[in-house]
Amino acid sequence: MKNKLKNIIVTVSFAALIFGLSVSFLLKPPAEFSDSERRALLQFPTLSVNSVLSGKFMSDFESYTLDQFPLRDGFRTVKALVSKHIFNQQDNNGIYVHDGYAAAMEYPLNSDSITNAANKFNFIKQKYLNETNSIYLSLIPDKNFFLAKESGRLSLDYEKLVKQLCEEMQDEKYIDIFPLLSIDDYYKTDTHWKQENIDDVAEKLLDEMETQADFSSLTENTLDVPFYGVYYGQSALPLDAEEIKYFTSDMIDSFEVYDHQNGNPMKVYDMEKAQGKDPYEMFLSGSLSLITINNPKALNDKNLVVFRDSFGSSIAPLLATGYSKVTVVDIRYIQSSVLDRFVDFENSDVLFLYSTLVLNNSETLK
Repeated sequence: MKNKLKNIIVTVSFAALIFGLSVSFLLKPPAEFSDSERRALLQFPTLSVNSVLSGKFMSDFESYTLDQFPLRDGFRTVKALVSKHIFNQQDNNGIYVHDGYAAAMEYPLNSDSITNAANKFNFIKQKYLNETNSIYLSLIPDKNFFLAKESGRLSLDYEKLVKQLCEEMQDEKYIDIFPLLSIDDYYKTDTHWKQENIDDVAEKLLDEMETQADFSSLTENTLDVPFYGVYYGQSALPLDAEEIKYFTSDMIDSFEVYDHQNGNPMKVYDMEKAQGKDPYEMFLSGSLSLITINNPKALNDKNLVVFRDSFGSSIAPLLATGYSKVTVVDIRYIQSSVLDRFVDFENSDVLFLYSTLVLNNSETLK
């Protein structure tokens, strides 16, 4: 009798759960964006005779229901915890956590991607640069460089990556910043490095480019909102919030910054985006294709053009302290073939500054 009652309770509870989730799914308006995953969620698919007969509607509807499932983030966290602590899986959604740091398991080295990146950079060199330009290359290791060996994960052959890119570009001066970095210089829940920890990297780059800046007057500030990086949502694990810190000084405060993509003057630090979905976008307003930073307090009249990815957003203000003008270019969002319409390369230093993550997935470069 007791077993029968227990079975009835379990069956009724399970049916009530399924019924409740189904009603919730039907009544809940579809969400447009997942803050935790930093991506748009699928909406109800187009219903037509062709989509039904081809099977596309049902396939898209299944994906839609997965994206819009009630309590989705909670279930993702439960799945991640079970996978990690019960089934001992190495990663969840390609993200693993070691010693409190979340990182992407980037492997293997994609030699074709490195060649593609070199071809993009060589195109820029051949089309726009000449003997008036000093050309530099520097690479930023992803977090897996520091974590993979001690955590037992696979990683890129970073030495081979650097060697291949340098050989295929040839004419640039390579600036090695790997020895200056450690895992402590990166956010625990995000891809990126911390601005407050890379002033020595900026000094190294400026010194190798034969210019200097005095960082002794920098003031460290702390953003008053908690920061959960991109790996927080992708891992679905309950990771702790972090702080974002940023440098100011009389010189940095005097910078005249212009967003050519939207045709607007802007600030070095975008405090509106600091309160948004991705606070790291406070650095030079995130993913913009073309920005100029004029430094009226510069100690020289030198110009710098930086080709960069998102890592460059936080170091560019530090580099700008050593130049009269810095042009920040992101060829993930602007075609390399039209740069001469917007950028004056004459008598400018040129720095290609890219993370190994982007180089190993260089199809994003235009």
